[in-house]
Amino acid sequence: MDAWHSFGKFIGAHMAPIAVACVVAACAFPAQLSHLAPAVPWLFALVSFQGALTNKLRNLAQAVGRPIPMLLTIAFASGVMPVVAFLLAKALFGSNMHLVTGIVLEYSVPVAAISTMWISMFGGNVAEGLATLMVSSVLAPVTIPATLQVLLGHAVHVDAGPMMLNVILTVALPAVLGMGLNDVTHGWAARSLSPGLMPAARVAIVLVIASNATSAAPYLTHLTPQLVGVLVFILLFASTGYLAGLALARLAGQDVPGTVSMVFQCGMRNISCGAVIAAQFFPPAVMFPVVAGTLFQQVLAATYGKLMGRILGVRPDAPALGDALPATSAPTAPEAH
Repeated sequence: MDAWHSFGKFIGAHMAPIAVACVVAACAFPAQLSHLAPAVPWLFALVSFQGALTNKLRNLAQAVGRPIPMLLTIAFASGVMPVVAFLLAKALFGSNMHLVTGIVLEYSVPVAAISTMWISMFGGNVAEGLATLMVSSVLAPVTIPATLQVLLGHAVHVDAGPMMLNVILTVALPAVLGMGLNDVTHGWAARSLSPGLMPAARVAIVLVIASNATSAAPYLTHLTPQLVGVLVFILLFASTGYLAGLALARLAGQDVPGTVSMVFQCGMRNISCGAVIAAQFFPPAVMFPVVAGTLFQQVLAATYGKLMGRILGVRPDAPALGDALPATSAPTAPEAH
C-alpha cells in the first residue's frame, strides 16, 4: 500500500512533464489512444468521486451561499476573455475570419469539467469549483450564442441537454456521492478511502489527458506559419487566464483553497463543447483554434499548479477543503503587493 500511495504522489509531483508526454503520445499514436474515449466518462467520475471525499455537503451549500468568487470567475471566463480574445485575434489574424471565429469560440465555452480534477489534486475548494462549474454550464446556452452574435454576428443554437447530462453524470453526481459518503461515515472517507483511491485517480487523470489530446492530432499535420502563430497565441493567451484567476482570487479575499479553485477555473475551458459547436455550425477551419487548446490546457494546468506550489505552498497531494483541512483553519493567500 505504501508503494501504491507513493506512486500516486509521484504522478502528482511530476504532472507537468507527464502531461507533456501525454500530449506528445496522443499526437504520435492517436488511433491507439483514441480507444480510451469510451472509458473517459468513467475515469472522470472516479476522479470527481475521489476528489470530493474530503468535502462535506455543507461545503457545497456554503459555496452557493457565498457567490462572489463564483460570479467573478464566470464573469471573467464568459465575458472578459471572449472580448479580449476577439480584439487580439482580429488584430493578429483578421485576414482569416475563420481563425478569429475559432479563437472567440474557444473562449466563449463554459468552465472545463476537468478543472475539478486539478482543483482536488492541489487541495482546492472542490465544493466551490463544483458550484462554479454547474452554474457556468447552465448559463452556457445563453452566454455562448450571445457572445458569438455580439462579437461575430453568428447565430447559433446550443443544445444544453447533452452538455448538462455529461456534467451531471461525470462530475456532479460522483462529487455529491463522495461528499455524502464522507458525511455518513463521519470523516472515514476523507481519512482512509480518499488516500487509498488517490493513486488510481491520478492514473485516471493521465489517461483522460492522453485521450482528449488525440483530437488535436489531425490538425497538426498541415501546419502553416499562420497556424503556428495561432498555436503560439493560444498558448500565451490561455496562460493569462490562470494569472487573472490568481489576481481575482486576491481581489475576492479568497483563502488558499478558494484561490486554487479560481486559478484553474479561470484558465480552463470545455474544449469538447467548443468542438461540437464548431463542427455543427462552422467551416472546418474554425475547428483548428478550438482544438489547439487541447495541446496546452493540461500542460498549463500542471505548470500553474507547480507555480501555485511556490506562491501559495500547495502541493499535489494536499487535502481538499473538508475534513482533512477544516475551513476555519485554511491558510489565507498572501497579500498582493
